[in-house]
Amino acid sequence: MLIVGLDVGSTTVKAAVSENGEVRWKNYQRHSTKQAEMVLEFLGRMEAECGLAAERDRIFLTGSGAGMLTQLLGGKMVQEVVAVSAAVEKLHPQVNFVSEIGGEDMKTLFFTACGDGKTKQVYMQSACSGGTGTFIEKTARKLRIGPERLAGMSYSGLSLHKISSKCGIFAEADANTLVKAGVPVEEIIASLYEAVVYQNLATLTKGNTPTPQVLLLGGPNLFFNGLQQAWRHHLGKLWRERRIDADPAEAIQVPTEAVYYACLGCIEIAAGEAPAAGLYAGTQKLKWWIEQGQWEAKSKEGDAEDLERFTRDYAARAPQVCPPVEPAQPALVGCDFGSTTAKAVVLGQRGELLASIYVPSHGNPIEDAKALFRELRGRGFADIGALALTGYGKDLLKDILGADLAIVETVAHATAALHFFPDSDVICDVGGTDVKIMILRQGTVADFRLNSQCSSGNGAFLQGVAERYDVPLEQYAEQAFRAKAIPALAMGCGVFLQSDIVNQQRKGWSSEEIMASLAAVLPLNVWVYAGQLQNLAAAGRKFVLQGGTHRNLAVVKAQVDFIRAKVPDAEIVVHPYPGEAGAIGAALCAGDWLKSGATTRFRGYDVIESLEYTSTTNEHTTCKWCPVDCKRTFIDVCLPDGKGRPWSKVPVAAGWERVISGNSCPKGLLEDVNEMLVVKKNLEAVKDAHPNTADVVRATAFRRATHVC
Repeated sequence: MLIVGLDVGSTTVKAAVSENGEVRWKNYQRHSTKQAEMVLEFLGRMEAECGLAAERDRIFLTGSGAGMLTQLLGGKMVQEVVAVSAAVEKLHPQVNFVSEIGGEDMKTLFFTACGDGKTKQVYMQSACSGGTGTFIEKTARKLRIGPERLAGMSYSGLSLHKISSKCGIFAEADANTLVKAGVPVEEIIASLYEAVVYQNLATLTKGNTPTPQVLLLGGPNLFFNGLQQAWRHHLGKLWRERRIDADPAEAIQVPTEAVYYACLGCIEIAAGEAPAAGLYAGTQKLKWWIEQGQWEAKSKEGDAEDLERFTRDYAARAPQVCPPVEPAQPALVGCDFGSTTAKAVVLGQRGELLASIYVPSHGNPIEDAKALFRELRGRGFADIGALALTGYGKDLLKDILGADLAIVETVAHATAALHFFPDSDVICDVGGTDVKIMILRQGTVADFRLNSQCSSGNGAFLQGVAERYDVPLEQYAEQAFRAKAIPALAMGCGVFLQSDIVNQQRKGWSSEEIMASLAAVLPLNVWVYAGQLQNLAAAGRKFVLQGGTHRNLAVVKAQVDFIRAKVPDAEIVVHPYPGEAGAIGAALCAGDWLKSGATTRFRGYDVIESLEYTSTTNEHTTCKWCPVDCKRTFIDVCLPDGKGRPWSKVPVAAGWERVISGNSCPKGLLEDVNEMLVVKKNLEAVKDAHPNTADVVRATAFRRATHVC
């Protein structure tokens, strides 16, 4: 008789087949949301390679996706913790602490001696992706690090940086900040491993001390060498502090079968059950579910929509860029260094678009700038009359590139929208990691809403889901429009939305259906969750959609449906260049600046191409002006007029200019107390010239009047 242990997880399927107490077959595969299909493939292989037979052999299932499949296969369900515990107690009776990290959940188990046996304490985290395998892999994809390289990257001996361990969304934002500061990707990955271990020890131990022996289970603990190093570092440090005599190298084990322990636990539990328990019923019902049953269930939850009118109205291409002729007058250049993309546009003196460049960000703003200006030079724009920057990288790059203006993003996007649609009432800009809603009155911004903390309503979240399904971002809309029905996803925090996606995937919804549903829920997150706008009709009638996310027609379709449901007579337009809108707005501002007769500060193509720079992040760069202790990064760029900082704790010679990033307040831009005194003196001068009226009233309201005789 064969016993099958099947673990259907959120990202992978694992299986082991045992006969007479020995494992004869095992496998581990990603299912890409096709859980039922992957299980069917596994069972087919077991039947062909091991002789698995219905009504004779037994199958025990565990994992987040096993519930429905158990009913179809006739097996028996085993709770995940029970399964893992059974395997650990059988194979490692001496172990006192277990950490198992999966694709989208993690758990810790404490085994404590009690009489002749051991008691178990279990702590789980399943609602948030922080500290899981997906948490690491998603950021690694952002940094363009392949699986093989990621597995071999180290933790030991590298500088560490602050990355949020509580939430995968905040962690990605922290990683973006580090990338823009020029921090090497090796240090960012090491910091991710630090965050994972911290999350486990800080939140999933509940004050208990993990004591030797320790067992690390799950794919991330097995495959990521740096994560193992982080565990050994932190547990070794903890044991030294609490005077526990143990060598982490020997006391912490990572078994080669670490991904199969839930399967092995199912087999162990099956051995103690009645012979008829978990009798395998074959694959007939599972095949029916895949081919017919899931479609019948889906048809009750969603409905198909006609896209003909929408495609006719919104699928038209943007206006053509003017032919690349040699401009008669100096060109106006606007650059938008965003969180996920870098854009540059060239405008003629009349505001006509002469060139547009839109590329994914490679994570380093200086290298992104080099690539953009190399492309502009190649297109023949030798004479640049004015340069303006916007986006996250504007402040860091302004002096390095010699830009004339650094434009606030809301101003740049409003300028771009009003240039094409002067009668706009509302501008909705959805970018890579934030959402901006601007409400206009008589051509000026009267109110705006900005959400930069949660990714549930922006392009990065959509991109992450597309990458998870191995769908190129430019094919997102094409895939989503194939959906004949969509599941219902809840509005709100991206962490819980991710959990909701996993739940729908367990029900059998396909990747294209989930992608369509995600696009459909995006307007709720943009307008209600992020923008806090319950009454869209009060905001206006003409809505402009821009930002790179609105290049995705599935998102535009959802936005149009949502807005028209709230404002039936709304006029909804998509900016002709949605991804480049910020850069266009910056270039238009540069044109206004040039009319004043000023001369551009642009350093020239040769200087930018030859830029040399170094970045430093260590104990000497940490800001000490307040208890927050921001771990700043000093980016030193070689420039002809660089003043240098020979007095700094991280000295730099003349001919170099320093840019400081990673600070959370203006004080972090200062290194020396003398600099602080100068800044404070300037602030006091401004305060004297423009006193705070409320402070003046408080100081004088109850002052005793002086009578003059």
